[in-house]
Amino acid sequence: MNLQTGLAVDDRPLTERQGVRAAVAERLASINWDFNVRVAQHEVEGVHPYPAKFIADLPGAFLDTLPVPRHGVVMDPFCGSGTTLAEAQRRGYETLGVDLNPIACLIARVKTSPLSDGALRSAELVADKLVKDRHVAVPVIPNLDHWFKRPIQDALARLMAAIAEAPTEHQDFLRLAASSIIVRVSNQDSDTRYAAVDKNVRPNDVRAAFVRSCERLNSALAARDYSLTQSTVIQGDALETDLIRYQGRVGAIITSPPYPNAYEYWLYHKYRMWWLGFDPLAVKDKEIGARAHFFKKNHHTEQTFERQMAAAFSKFSDALMPGGWVCVVVGRSIIHGKTVDNARIVEDAGKSVGLTAVYHGKRNVLGTRKSFNLSHANIKTESVLVMQKPAQ
Repeated sequence: MNLQTGLAVDDRPLTERQGVRAAVAERLASINWDFNVRVAQHEVEGVHPYPAKFIADLPGAFLDTLPVPRHGVVMDPFCGSGTTLAEAQRRGYETLGVDLNPIACLIARVKTSPLSDGALRSAELVADKLVKDRHVAVPVIPNLDHWFKRPIQDALARLMAAIAEAPTEHQDFLRLAASSIIVRVSNQDSDTRYAAVDKNVRPNDVRAAFVRSCERLNSALAARDYSLTQSTVIQGDALETDLIRYQGRVGAIITSPPYPNAYEYWLYHKYRMWWLGFDPLAVKDKEIGARAHFFKKNHHTEQTFERQMAAAFSKFSDALMPGGWVCVVVGRSIIHGKTVDNARIVEDAGKSVGLTAVYHGKRNVLGTRKSFNLSHANIKTESVLVMQKPAQ
């Protein structure tokens, strides 16, 4: 027994432990990481739009292949919309997610939490308030007239005010439903095209879209046919979040870190954040890889990402139990015309804290996946990396 962590020490001979890793590597190599035949995703994965989403097949394959102890926590330090958390929860694991983006955390939290009784009734009451003639001040949001017609602004302001008056236990449910419709009722062309167009949206469309979103969300959450194990979602910077209470408890880290200069998660959810009372500019300032960081004075570089991954893996190593796994899916970046091998940077960060490389594979990315900044984010292949913390 390790006196510090209270965990069993793996006292098997080194050759035996190496044999286990070799067997795991062989199983990983047999997987078609392209997932040409996709597993039908659970309804819960479609409750809210999210860019460059981690497909459920990836964490599912890791969890079904690796010998992760049942008492080990499954962690995603860049959890996004919570795909890893949901897949681990379906398999009976306690989960921990961290993300800087408050919209991502809202999605992940709702997907992994029990559905409170009366949520749809609260949604009906909110919808009823939208047809009443009451004035609610529109929040001060930059460039709002460009992206939202004045009547839509009024309707959204009334919606947010009505949600704020709903029972606390229903707040996340209602806010997520509202967040999911904001781009739809705006002038923004689509969730993946950041251009203003005339959609001919009317105030009544806000109420109708909200009601449909609540019904769909309720149906998806009710359809979860598995036990909802403990799931914790922390909104914060993965490089600064205090994980002391998870030290030595994490059996697997399964994640896809933001790729430098590729996707702009803060931009994608900018107006959702403003309408829900968050500050997207604060998120932008801390977001790893945000394109704006690479076009300012003293701009970020490849070395910035190296330092960020080194700091992240130092925290990962402390959280992992002996023999714990780290699984990372990562693509390349283009920074000022130079192609950057992010997989090498991640592997080096793992090695720097003593992790053993077990597997390095490749996967082809579905060509129809959309995102902002396509010239920089048109990533055709990704690396699939698996590392392991030595058993003590």
